Amino acid sequence: MTFVHPWVLIFLVVPVLLGLWFGQRRAWGIAMPFDHRVHRRRRFTAVLLTAFEVLPALVLGVVILILARPQVLRVPHQERVLTNIQICMDVSGSMAADGRYEMAKDAIEAFTHAREGDAIGFTIFGTQQVRWTPLTKDLDTIRRALPFADPRHQPPHMGGTMIGAALRFCRDNMLAEAGEGDRLIVLVSDGVSFDINSANVTEVADDLSDAGITLYHVHVGTSAVPYEVSEIAQATGGEAFVATDETGLKRIFSHIDLMRPARFKPATAVPIDEFTPFAIVAMALLGTHLVGLLGMRYTPW
Repeated sequence: MTFVHPWVLIFLVVPVLLGLWFGQRRAWGIAMPFDHRVHRRRRFTAVLLTAFEVLPALVLGVVILILARPQVLRVPHQERVLTNIQICMDVSGSMAADGRYEMAKDAIEAFTHAREGDAIGFTIFGTQQVRWTPLTKDLDTIRRALPFADPRHQPPHMGGTMIGAALRFCRDNMLAEAGEGDRLIVLVSDGVSFDINSANVTEVADDLSDAGITLYHVHVGTSAVPYEVSEIAQATGGEAFVATDETGLKRIFSHIDLMRPARFKPATAVPIDEFTPFAIVAMALLGTHLVGLLGMRYTPW
């Protein structure tokens, strides 16, 4: 145990002196006629009465110890290493077909429940991008934002599919918002991008890799995963998946969760204020002193 203000302990000399004074002051009592008689020595009673007299000084000593702010070193539970995840969802017109949006929404909701403790951001894109929710650990915010991503309610300029621009947009947001920890982008789309081709696949992949971002692509629909997006995912250490129904989508998100499980790091010992035992001792001493005031005390006669 250590003390934040050790210099306060110097004042412990005060209760020591008071204890000595309280323990001896019975000799100063007023002499009464019966004091001149011979009395039977009651050594135990004398010690007990002296102990009750000294209790206030002991309480003062405990108060001084509390004012010195005692601390102990404790090792808390392991700290969770934060995972920063950007969910990038395609809201082009084709996502409204065959219930793709509803399937993706339900799968993302389940994924956010599984990732409590991580920071997740939500971006929707078509021809343009909208950062709907920045990285946040309040994942209920993500779940409440999903209904606004319905493709049927998007303006005309969101009708296309520009995956390359969306990935760069999420990369910039990640660099601006993410702190320590892993960085993931989960791309949910059902189309082929008009701004990614064999000439710039490496460039987009390098941009993500340089930012420490791993890309996972969830392709919703019956068509094959676009080759270019699959190449980018593999180049960053991620994967591309195809899902044709809601069960498949949830299975893919569960698979991503298993591939990137929550990581923990050993926590360092931190000083914690330790007032409880001193407070208990002080209360016990005060209670005992109050009991003593009912009869176990010296009187001046």
